[in-house]
Amino acid sequence: MELRHLRYFIAVAEERHFGRAAERLFLSQPPLSLQIRQLEEELGVTLFARTSRHVALTEAGRSFLKDAREILYKVDHATERARRAARGESGWIGIGFVGSATYDVLPRILRTFREQYPDITMELHELLTEEQGAALQEGKIHIGFSRFPPVEEGLIHETAAREPLMAALPESHPFADKPEVALRDLANDPFLLFPRRAESRYAEHLIQLCRAAGFEPNVIQETGEMQTAVSLVSAGIGISLVPGAVRHLRRMGVAYVPLAEPTPPIELTVSHRRGETSPVVPRFLEIVRTVTHDAAATGNEG
Repeated sequence: MELRHLRYFIAVAEERHFGRAAERLFLSQPPLSLQIRQLEEELGVTLFARTSRHVALTEAGRSFLKDAREILYKVDHATERARRAARGESGWIGIGFVGSATYDVLPRILRTFREQYPDITMELHELLTEEQGAALQEGKIHIGFSRFPPVEEGLIHETAAREPLMAALPESHPFADKPEVALRDLANDPFLLFPRRAESRYAEHLIQLCRAAGFEPNVIQETGEMQTAVSLVSAGIGISLVPGAVRHLRRMGVAYVPLAEPTPPIELTVSHRRGETSPVVPRFLEIVRTVTHDAAATGNEG
């Protein structure tokens, strides 16, 4: 038995006429009648009671019609699901991200992606940059968002956002109400930074900027999360240097002040495997590019 036999049978059952069913199927009547007889012989039952004037379903035919429709529905549904998966319109995608990516651009990307592809499951993992590199290599995630991209081979990186570096100051700080502050004017302040482990390129970048401004920062506290650093700033423990998007993280007692001297923007990078085979990944990257392009065009980047 083939699926076409079911389609032929359903057409005859619905039309109650071999001639009309043949026209509907773009067949001539004799081959259609032959196919139905072969189906009946294979099943060992009579599906239609035939007279010279009309065709009627037998009891066996009525029972078979219900199941035949259900089978074809499931086949058609499975076919469409497979095609949607092949087009990247369904399935799943694993996304890793550093915490600071959630302050601005990443939520907009995720919201837009969910709106356009509601049948794709997003598995979200908050991971440090070095953790993202391993997860990408092992196939645990498809996409990674980081401030400085993983160094593993076989990865492709592109910029999702460029953000100015800002000083996060306690509201009691002398420069808290200024339009900008020179980095060298913060030389005597206690700094709150991320851990200065070998793989923490963000912390090393900030330290190098301070050295370029003529001083070695007095790091009194190292934190694992940017929001922790901001919370400690609000407590008056010290100051920190953060990407512009962090200003969306509202904390009472914190002022975000742009730096006076030009500094390289802090980039949010999106990474994925070279030769990625998941059809969902190109769809996701299209959304990333659209959202970030629109943000840059409207001046809302960072």
